[in-house]
Amino acid sequence: MSHRADSAPFPGFDELARACRAQYGLAPDFATADGRLPAAAAADVRNAAVLRQARRHALAEAVRWGEPYVFFLAPGLVSWMAAVMDGERLLGGVVGGEVTPAEDPADVRAAVAYLVGAGCRRRQAGAYVRGRPAWPQARTRAAADFLQQAVYRFSGFDAACLTRNRDNALQQRQIAETIHEWKRGRPAAPPFHEERLLPALIRVGDRAGARSLLNRLLADMLLDSTRTAVLQARAIELIGFLVRAAIEDNPLLDSLLAQHRRWVEEIFAAADFERLCEALRRVLDAFMDAIELQGFNREDRRVRAALDYLAAHLGAPVALAEVGRAVGLSGYRLAHLVKAHTGRTLMQHLRRLRVERARRTLEQTDGDLADLAASLGYADQSHFIRQFRQLVGVTPARYRRLRRSPAPPAAR
Repeated sequence: MSHRADSAPFPGFDELARACRAQYGLAPDFATADGRLPAAAAADVRNAAVLRQARRHALAEAVRWGEPYVFFLAPGLVSWMAAVMDGERLLGGVVGGEVTPAEDPADVRAAVAYLVGAGCRRRQAGAYVRGRPAWPQARTRAAADFLQQAVYRFSGFDAACLTRNRDNALQQRQIAETIHEWKRGRPAAPPFHEERLLPALIRVGDRAGARSLLNRLLADMLLDSTRTAVLQARAIELIGFLVRAAIEDNPLLDSLLAQHRRWVEEIFAAADFERLCEALRRVLDAFMDAIELQGFNREDRRVRAALDYLAAHLGAPVALAEVGRAVGLSGYRLAHLVKAHTGRTLMQHLRRLRVERARRTLEQTDGDLADLAASLGYADQSHFIRQFRQLVGVTPARYRRLRRSPAPPAAR
């Protein structure tokens, strides 16, 4: 169904419709919050009560999960819905079209009978159902994702509410899956060792890894106690540990102390576990933002050049004077600048860069630890293991198991 420019349900809808037709050959349509299609006549089969109800439910689910929702309009008739929100305001939804599932083709007569039983005229129902393309599930899912992205690309609306809902849903799903796995008898790693991994992930900017680990810790908290006060106390303890670890790691991060008080107040304000999870995720994001901001603001061009040089020569012996020559400074001057701008010595940076490179390699490969240690410039494997454990909190072998196992591995 096409719309005139002056009757488009929201800015950018016509561009959105053209993009969907060009990509998937189907015309999207706008649906109100009650599932009605304003562009179709009231007597049109598409506005039948049973179809409006299906769209209304799909829109509610799209808002709840923060992502496009694929659903059955009728037996053998699949559609998809993207919520249209501007901030916290729900404007309606966009329906991508109707297709039949290629994996499970249904009898057209069953869909027609369903609509007739819901009060539609047989001729209208038949015309509506027949001729719909048969799509595999993967294509339908891809079209749904394309639709939601197009809605916000062409409209310019603020999708922050949907993003928050999607993050909430993903977090609760990960927590539930972790609890289910642990209840099936798979032993969990001790929370102490899990917590010590969190600062290491934050230092290297692994936000996805940090969030995933946070959800494992939240699952452990919930298994330990369901009382809100106990959960809040555990959450405050975790944030305190992160702030303390950051300041011990870099004294220039003492500005985190002022933010720590606000973070504690935000956790105290959470009334239940779901809100506590959301608050703790926001706090973790703010904490990671602060770490990144301090790091970028405290480094000048020559310090960055020195750190880049270290990163490019991790497997070779490195001398202070050599790095100084590479950036045009004396070794003494460079050492002073690096310490002043980052709070660490050049050799401390070298150790950290080597361990961070090792961490990424351990996550992605099954190579021998001795070979990895040699490639990073360590004289022997024991020296590598000792430095890795000092910075990450666990041995390289244990880190590999923790990061690559689909379920929490047994403690050693």
